[in-house]
Amino acid sequence: MSEYQDGPDQRHRRPEGVDDKTVEALGSLSKALETTERARGHLYGFHQLTGGADLELDRAVRLLHEAGHHAWADKVRTEILGRNVIPGHWTFQVVEAYDDTYYRPFQELERSVVSDLAQGRDHLYEAEMKEDRRTARHPDHTARPPAREAS
Repeated sequence: MSEYQDGPDQRHRRPEGVDDKTVEALGSLSKALETTERARGHLYGFHQLTGGADLELDRAVRLLHEAGHHAWADKVRTEILGRNVIPGHWTFQVVEAYDDTYYRPFQELERSVVSDLAQGRDHLYEAEMKEDRRTARHPDHTARPPAREAS
């Protein structure tokens, strides 16, 4: 049976010479990027919901025609169906612009900062918080998963 290892693994240990303020700054940068990830998810939600609404308009146009409301059906089809959500853009283009202009540059910068200041080690702030908050030798407060057994 495997034993749980004590203490964070090497990739989550603070490199020598990295001070508290740097770890805190990297944690803050990571948190900001995580928030951006959530914002990007909401942007994809906007994209999918708007696209779904646009596809539902096909049904609305058909039903308006079937009900004899040809002028309204034509107005919905020509005024709203396939309309840009902002000038010149459908939602996929908004997502692409966000990715190109903000999201990817932020990701790349965060990777560069962590690489330069912490030897590429992620989540140092969180790993140290985990160490401070866990109860030593408690089976549900282990520092990391069990070591894999050799096969």
